[in-house]
Amino acid sequence: MTTTRRPAAALCGVLALLAALAAGQLVAALINGNASPYLAVGNSAIDLTPLPVKDFAVRTFGTYDKAVLLGGMAVLLLLVAAAAGLLSRRSPWPGVVIVAGFGLVGGVAVYSRPDLTVVALLAPLASLVAGVAVFLLLHRIAPRSTDASRRTFLLGSVGAVAGAGVLGGAGQLLSGTRDASASRNAIGPLVPAVAAPPIPADADFAKLGTPPFRTSNAQFYRVDTALSVPQVRAEDWSLRIHGMVEREMRYRYRDIRDRPLVERTVTMTCVSNEVGGDYVSTSDFIGVDLADLLAEAGVRPGAEQLFCTSVDGWTSGTPVAAALDRSRGAMLAIGMNREPLPLEHGFPARLVTPGLYGYVSATKWVVDIEVTTWKARQAYWLRRGWGEQAPIKTQSRIDSPRGFATVPAGAVRISGVAWAQHRGIEAVEIRVDNGAWQPATLSAEVNVHTWRMWWTQIAVKPGTHQVFVRATDKTGYVQTAARAGTVPDGATGWHSTTFIAT
Repeated sequence: MTTTRRPAAALCGVLALLAALAAGQLVAALINGNASPYLAVGNSAIDLTPLPVKDFAVRTFGTYDKAVLLGGMAVLLLLVAAAAGLLSRRSPWPGVVIVAGFGLVGGVAVYSRPDLTVVALLAPLASLVAGVAVFLLLHRIAPRSTDASRRTFLLGSVGAVAGAGVLGGAGQLLSGTRDASASRNAIGPLVPAVAAPPIPADADFAKLGTPPFRTSNAQFYRVDTALSVPQVRAEDWSLRIHGMVEREMRYRYRDIRDRPLVERTVTMTCVSNEVGGDYVSTSDFIGVDLADLLAEAGVRPGAEQLFCTSVDGWTSGTPVAAALDRSRGAMLAIGMNREPLPLEHGFPARLVTPGLYGYVSATKWVVDIEVTTWKARQAYWLRRGWGEQAPIKTQSRIDSPRGFATVPAGAVRISGVAWAQHRGIEAVEIRVDNGAWQPATLSAEVNVHTWRMWWTQIAVKPGTHQVFVRATDKTGYVQTAARAGTVPDGATGWHSTTFIAT
């Protein structure tokens, strides 16, 4: 029996993989972008990844964690596809089984997605058929040890590449037609009926090394499980409120936009924020009171959580008590900093519940709120061992000088931020080289739901020095020194920085 040459055999597998991915992408573009087997498998990988690995990925790669995952998947798939070809040098069937296995895995991943219907299985089916067909064709015409049909194989390979390119390109073009950017741009600036109080000039110490008080939309942190940003047009969006309510309610985007909008300045924090981390940002959110919408539905006694679902199927559980607390000011937000929400931050609408970590308080692309109990439904992160109530912990951070910076000996400026949303920051102190704690100067307070900047100046001699910071909130609680990781309900500990004075 003749055998296929090794390079040609490996190429058969790789080109079959490309054809499979391109066919799946095209069909998914016609149905739902998340039906792409590649994305579905990636989303399943995120769902199945153990908590310590997720935490490591967010901590190490930040907002690039999804790109790293997709890139790693691509490399793995290419290696397996090449191996499938090499295993099929004598017979095509080992490769056919492996390529078909890709399609079946994609089918299982698509079927398990909560935001997809049975029709979405057409995408992995297209991948399976295209992959197997291209593999069998290329294997049949591949050059063998006794047959130098290289020209035929070359033409077939070029045809496979061109076909994959056409299918994949068409899929990308069709996906582009679903882009919600045009819908967002058509909305224009959002002007609230009740504006947030102006930000005082001394609300930050940006000239002294702190961040600006208000975070731009482009710089606002982003942590979520979405491999591709959901594309929901405002004209297609609706929110359903149901469950333990007197009346089921459904709101369209225009229903919300036409209400008197309120603007609130809120600092949000991710539970994945390590001590000293930068997953904390502040924005002027525009929307309507969530408590008003819940009052219209009529929340029944015994309700404990809002089981909130995103358009991509992700879920969170927000405590009903927090959502109804008028002093907290939970919102259904449609804008940030006088603009419609950016696509990656939840356009057309998201939840914002001040004082709670984002995984329980800030569902993006929200389309469904079921009023229920904690026992009846468990949200995405609660099923994975994270805390139920998730109040944001009192924390502080040193922003300047940066770690291991070299500064002139003598007067050294130290600055940073502190936050204790829904309680407010009362004081910030620093300690140099295990000396006594000394107070820092605080910026003007905007409200108890936002961070406060701080700074101080110290005199140091030449050498290496370490500075610690701690905050006290308005309940009198002093930030603990005890170090704890982010799981299950947020990190604790004092942040410190080491610098060298010369």
